[in-house]
Amino acid sequence: METIEKKIKLQGVDLLQFSGHNDANLNVLESRFEAIITLRGDTISIKGEPAEVASLEKIVGEMIYTVQRNNAISPKDVETIVDLVSGSRAGGPTLRGEKLDDVILVARNTVIRARGERQQEYYRLVRENDIVFSIGPAGTGKTFLAVAMAVAAWRNREVTKLVLARPAVEAGESLGYLPGDLKEKIDPYLRPLYDALEEMMPADKLKSMMERGGIEVVPLAYMRGRTLNSAFVILDEAQNATALQMKMFLTRIGANSRAIITGDLTQIDLPRTVESGLKQAASILRGIDGIGFIEFEKADVVRHRLVKEIINAYEQHGIMGGL
Repeated sequence: METIEKKIKLQGVDLLQFSGHNDANLNVLESRFEAIITLRGDTISIKGEPAEVASLEKIVGEMIYTVQRNNAISPKDVETIVDLVSGSRAGGPTLRGEKLDDVILVARNTVIRARGERQQEYYRLVRENDIVFSIGPAGTGKTFLAVAMAVAAWRNREVTKLVLARPAVEAGESLGYLPGDLKEKIDPYLRPLYDALEEMMPADKLKSMMERGGIEVVPLAYMRGRTLNSAFVILDEAQNATALQMKMFLTRIGANSRAIITGDLTQIDLPRTVESGLKQAASILRGIDGIGFIEFEKADVVRHRLVKEIINAYEQHGIMGGL
């Protein structure tokens, strides 16, 4: 096999920042590539097969730029750069000008990033808190970004398990009368979570993780009695959880676990006499250290441009929910 060597001068770069604490940044490169990478003085040497050397040359260039711009670079930044460069076509655009802090996940065929001030605030709150409530209308990216952040946390080995839950309130008491086994009965109510996962992970990896229990997509009722350690837990459509169900969910969270709760208070499907657990939580949990709240508005809708107009039209006619 043909091998080549490329030497790159690290001019104008803080070498300690570039290599990371105990060479943590260089260790990321060595774990992702077969090439031999050595740093002597202000010169980094890359020796390996031509395609890897070419990729690493571009990665090192982006690392240099990041250190020069921010005077810092973390192993997570390096992972993101590697994913972005590895996923781009040869000769494609460089990452310069990109804000790595806004990149949540490099998915199968796209880069998922926090767009706009509200999504960036959402991402910041999740990084800084163990529990985050994300409240707002459909189409603002609440659930999609939550799943992306969960997958990113698993990929970065911050957690060992992903648990995604939804109330199946739409099924009501008729769930037992639906055809099929349990999975076939509940899958339609969990489909939006599956859809998000399928956009972010290769099909074989997703199937393998679900078979091994590394990813669970379950109705909220099936969370009772469990303690979830080292897990990233998402409760979607939380406006349809009762107050007792919300308390049950929040008290499932164990050591080294994080949670995102998403919902839209204009789309409550519970009976009028039953209080929404999301509405209650938004009232009584604010101000607790470690719990963050982000509220999206119609202006934050990121679906098709007509979605905002549709929401406005229905609201003007007094028709709420259903989106």
